[in-house]
Order: sequence, then C-alpha cells, then structure tokens
Amino acid sequence: QVQLVESGGGLVQPGGSLRLSCAASRMIVSFNDMGWYRQAPGKERELVASITTSDRTNYVDSVKGRFTISRDIPKSTVYLQMNSLKPEDTAVYYCNRLWSQLTWGQGTQVTVSS
Repeated sequence: QVQLVESGGGLVQPGGSLRLSCAASRMIVSFNDMGWYRQAPGKERELVASITTSDRTNYVDSVKGRFTISRDIPKSTVYLQMNSLKPEDTAVYYCNRLWSQLTWGQGTQVTVSS
C-alpha cells in the first residue's frame, strides 16, 4: 500500500515560515504530478500548489509569491516552503498525486496565530 506521510506543521505567528515535507515512494514522486492540498475547518479540501514531472509549478492565487513547492527525487520527498504565513493559511495540509489521488495521509496541521 502506497503511503503518503506529511510532516513539518506546527503553530507559527503571522509572518512566519514553515517547510512541510511529504514522504512517498520514489516511484510516486518521480513519475507523477504532485500537489499540496489543504482543508480548513468547515471548508472543502483545496489544491494550493502543484508540480509536474517536468517541474512546472502552479499555485492558487492566495498563496502565490509566498509558497514554493519542490521535490527531491533521491529523497522521495515533496516540499512546501511557506513564507509570510497568514491566519487564513490555517488548515490541515496534505500531499497527493494531482490525478487519481491515492489514499490520503493524515496530513499535518498548520496553525497561524498570534
């Protein structure tokens, strides 16, 4: 069973930074377009950043210029660097394939609050 394991979340003040990590198999990271998603309380899960197999990236407007998605294939890891965090970024963050999602991991909680 393929596992996606997210980590790196936490409590941070507005304006702070966090780097999220998503560990998966090398096959998954190497051969799939990947995305970071988030789900805030009472809201649906949304895609916030994606990276294709050719390393093209795309972001939802609300995080453009603040978040950066990347991947390290030898480490079988996808990252999300989050800077200038805002309270509205508070959510559980997940990674998954962009297409034909796998079973969702547990996610990692990001809370932005003073």
